[in-house]
Amino acid sequence: MAASCKSTIDYWSIPLLSLNFNVRKKLALYLNPRNTVAADWVTLAEVMGFTYLEIRNYEQSENPTAKILEEWQAKRPDATVGKLLSMLEEAERKDVVEDLIDLIDEDCRKYLERLREPPVQVPEVDSCLPQTQERNGITTKDDPTGGMPELFDAFICYCQSDIEFVHEMIRQLEQTDYKLKLCVFDRDVLPGTCVWTITSELIEKRCKRMVVVISDDYLDSDACDFQTKFALSLCPGAQQKRLIPVVYKSMKKPFPSILRFLTVCDYTRPCTQSWFWIRLAKALSLP
Repeated sequence: MAASCKSTIDYWSIPLLSLNFNVRKKLALYLNPRNTVAADWVTLAEVMGFTYLEIRNYEQSENPTAKILEEWQAKRPDATVGKLLSMLEEAERKDVVEDLIDLIDEDCRKYLERLREPPVQVPEVDSCLPQTQERNGITTKDDPTGGMPELFDAFICYCQSDIEFVHEMIRQLEQTDYKLKLCVFDRDVLPGTCVWTITSELIEKRCKRMVVVISDDYLDSDACDFQTKFALSLCPGAQQKRLIPVVYKSMKKPFPSILRFLTVCDYTRPCTQSWFWIRLAKALSLP
């Protein structure tokens, strides 16, 4: 792939989730218009393996390019940046690759910087055990001498403006008969350690699931963006029901596209509000 020669990054190892809104928006500007001369989103969808009926349904979407990218990354664990670039070149849209490669490279570099410690793929099967002495004491109830690390039912991904709802979540899920154990970063994590390293450790090795508190401010949070994409990279296609999006108030901004394929626990809908905490508790109690 000619474009990849400009960078030292192995795009084939970078999940499509690493591409942010700006790149996806520009891809849509190139591919959404139906084109009789150059390949458009329909050609890309065919290369991705979508069926005729699926493509006909995607035609009804306001942004079909965004839709096929979203569906492809949800259904295919091997959906990588390198594969997307290869497909664009196969569809003879090298012009798109050449125009966007710098932005794509920047997104991939940011993704790798955040995942540098620890690596996304850990070879050891016994991932419940900490790998270094430093990580024996990262939460308030850890035994720093090397005992069993503190484990949780769920990691709570939230931004600071939503802390009151997190407190309500603690009251409803920890201080009731459910007796669930939540990992709330500001409450449970000891200061003085690398944020990205410890967050990855907690999500991958200490917590069975992750609850994502969705709000307008969540969409602007780099920390929440990293946590969500890291959790999704651990369970492609949501096969393990590992990530649970929660909406507790109305939003002005669009719901994050990378989470649209997941069932949402929505407190804003009167028809589901009565069962909100029961459904969330049951989901977090699953083995």
